Amino acid sequence: MRIMVLPEEIDGALDAAQPITPQIARHLRSRIIRGDLKPGNRISEAEIARRFDVSRQPVREAFIKLAEQGLLAILPQRGTIVSRIAWSAVHDARFLREAIEADIVAILANDPSPGLIRDLRAQIEGQRAVAQSEPMRFIECDDLFHRTLAEAAGKSGAWKSIEGLKAQMDRVRFLSLGHFPVDKLISQHVAVIDGIEKANKTGANRAIRVHLREVLRDLPEICGANPQYFEMPAGVLPEPVNAPIQGGVEK
Repeated sequence: MRIMVLPEEIDGALDAAQPITPQIARHLRSRIIRGDLKPGNRISEAEIARRFDVSRQPVREAFIKLAEQGLLAILPQRGTIVSRIAWSAVHDARFLREAIEADIVAILANDPSPGLIRDLRAQIEGQRAVAQSEPMRFIECDDLFHRTLAEAAGKSGAWKSIEGLKAQMDRVRFLSLGHFPVDKLISQHVAVIDGIEKANKTGANRAIRVHLREVLRDLPEICGANPQYFEMPAGVLPEPVNAPIQGGVEK
């Protein structure tokens, strides 16, 4: 059943000094990723515009942006609903993200920065502090970690591209936090830092690829636990196609 999301359920305030459309898009994106807005929920352009006291135009633009990320389906004459998570989109986003971030850590390992290493290790402590009690905060810390790597390598533009691609991955990540310990993810972050600090390109490459493939191990179980969230391919599930990991096969 498609549930209409009432305006009072769309909480939060907008900063009038900042562009409105990105704020609405970020707010709705966060609600979808957290599962507050579930697949099949119907959301109304007019109601959200009234809730935020804005015209319908920035809401319409936010809907279009989220539809491009696969989070919303805009159905002519029928309204807008939250999309299910597409199996293929998760795999494609993970593949592209791995390709980009493998090069990013290679750049950093080529000339390790002590300041960067200190920053990253401080972030690890922050991740540990929220790992068990604040899943959404942990996801934010995880994003900060990967964004820091990109910015340190002079690839902030590449990170912006990744952010646009990984919306479906983020939904899976949030679902996975309820089933799998985040300690393993943190230890994988530590392995990435160790590889960079030691100027070990092979080690850093392996660590980031293993880390970003974690979702592939978890995905079948997450789908099984949350079938209502996923749009699955017909027939047998295809095996993911991965690039080889430097320094030996993945275990």
